[in-house]
Amino acid sequence: MSKLSRTKGAGGERELCALLSDAFGQVVKRKLGQARDSGHDIDLPPFRIEVKRRKRIANLYQWVDQADSQPGPELSEMPVVALRADGKPWLVVMYMDDWIKLAREEISN
Repeated sequence: MSKLSRTKGAGGERELCALLSDAFGQVVKRKLGQARDSGHDIDLPPFRIEVKRRKRIANLYQWVDQADSQPGPELSEMPVVALRADGKPWLVVMYMDDWIKLAREEISN
């Protein structure tokens, strides 16, 4: 991994930590050494968060836009993309604001 890639990744982790710290009213920090240890980037119990900061993430934004393009009868509905590669477990992608709403309840307990 190039130094530029590591710098961009660390910047993304700091950006997300600041956003989550503001959202949850508690200090959220990056795990230092996670690249060496092959672990996730941020601990926010009960969540383990892996951060990816890239110039382009294939079709993911198009898929989220597709899920968001047809509002349902409830304004509170949250667009979610469920995806799975062959032989891999399912993943869920959603807007950060929606995830914070869901996670706030879990984290405050």
